[in-house]
Amino acid sequence: MEPLAAPVGDAAWRARRRAERLRAWSLQGLVALLLVAVGVHIARNVGANLDARQIKSGFDFLRDPAGFNIGELLIDYTARDTYLRAFAAGMANTLRVSIAGIVVASLLGVAIGLLRLARHPLVYGLCAAYVELFRNVPLVIQLLAIYLLITELLPDSSGALSIPGVALLSKEGLQFAVPEEGRLALEWALGALVVGGAAGFLAARRWLEVGAGLVAVVAGGVAAAIAWIAVGAETGWSEPVLEGFLISGGAALTPEFLALWWGLSLFTSASIAELVRAGALAVPAGQWDAAHALGMTGRQVVSGVVFPQALRLAIPPLASQYMNLIKNSSLAVVIGYPDLVSIGNTSINQNGQALEVIVIIMAVYLSLNLIVAVVMSLVNARVTRAPR
Repeated sequence: MEPLAAPVGDAAWRARRRAERLRAWSLQGLVALLLVAVGVHIARNVGANLDARQIKSGFDFLRDPAGFNIGELLIDYTARDTYLRAFAAGMANTLRVSIAGIVVASLLGVAIGLLRLARHPLVYGLCAAYVELFRNVPLVIQLLAIYLLITELLPDSSGALSIPGVALLSKEGLQFAVPEEGRLALEWALGALVVGGAAGFLAARRWLEVGAGLVAVVAGGVAAAIAWIAVGAETGWSEPVLEGFLISGGAALTPEFLALWWGLSLFTSASIAELVRAGALAVPAGQWDAAHALGMTGRQVVSGVVFPQALRLAIPPLASQYMNLIKNSSLAVVIGYPDLVSIGNTSINQNGQALEVIVIIMAVYLSLNLIVAVVMSLVNARVTRAPR
């Protein structure tokens, strides 16, 4: 550790510090050049071996027609589109299930983690059983079990479980009503999410510095839901309707998406629950006693005193859980959900360029996890910042 300040007029000390910095930067630069040289050598060696075996290499194949269909899409795509478009569709599916999983896992994890602090033995026991079950059973087994429950135990579409005019649940998945003007409803919902989140954040900063971000998320979600319902009430609803053996109208979530979504959510929420519980138990017992002595109820103690402090401890490992969820979404190939890895496997089977496809998949997952790491670092810096 360097001194806080240099002795006044000590030129020798300053020269020594400059020399130390120069040596440090020179060593780091030398290591970086060495790593680059090793990478270039490996790339040339791989390229030479591929050429010697007359194996096609390079990323030019991304401009070729893919020639295969994708069963579930968020963006426009046909078999005549390029491999690049196919990978974009797969990445969109990966983002879709990852974001949905992060939201549900966070809500479940926080709720279960706080409920594990309850003194009621039934509540505590059920929450403990939840955590131990979903945390200790391998994720791939959970995915297969949930997929089996959906495709084997649910009724056929002709006898679908229904909430009239709202939703139908069957082996075909979940069909639900959406506004007739779906794009307009989405635009209004996104706008309400931003406005509601900002309003909730500004309002919460006045009375709960640490929890402002959480309040913003809740307020934005509520505002988006209200906007979605308002557009549907104004323009009408496209409702799922059973026509013979088929269901038409509304929007649908396939069995593959539902199984992957809930498998990831349940598996990750168990670990998040333990993070929240550990953070809460790390709060000194004296603060619990002081809050109770001030006349606060148990709910007020947890929400106003314990949870904000637990959040400071839980956020760094929480980032790792979010990144693990994104990486675990690659298990979608087990149940047939067309995510990025599934599209990559199909591409390899068609063009044989396994190395390039694997590099693309690695780059996408690396980029997504780096984004999560940066966002969570900013959140952590915000939460741990000392109040003014």
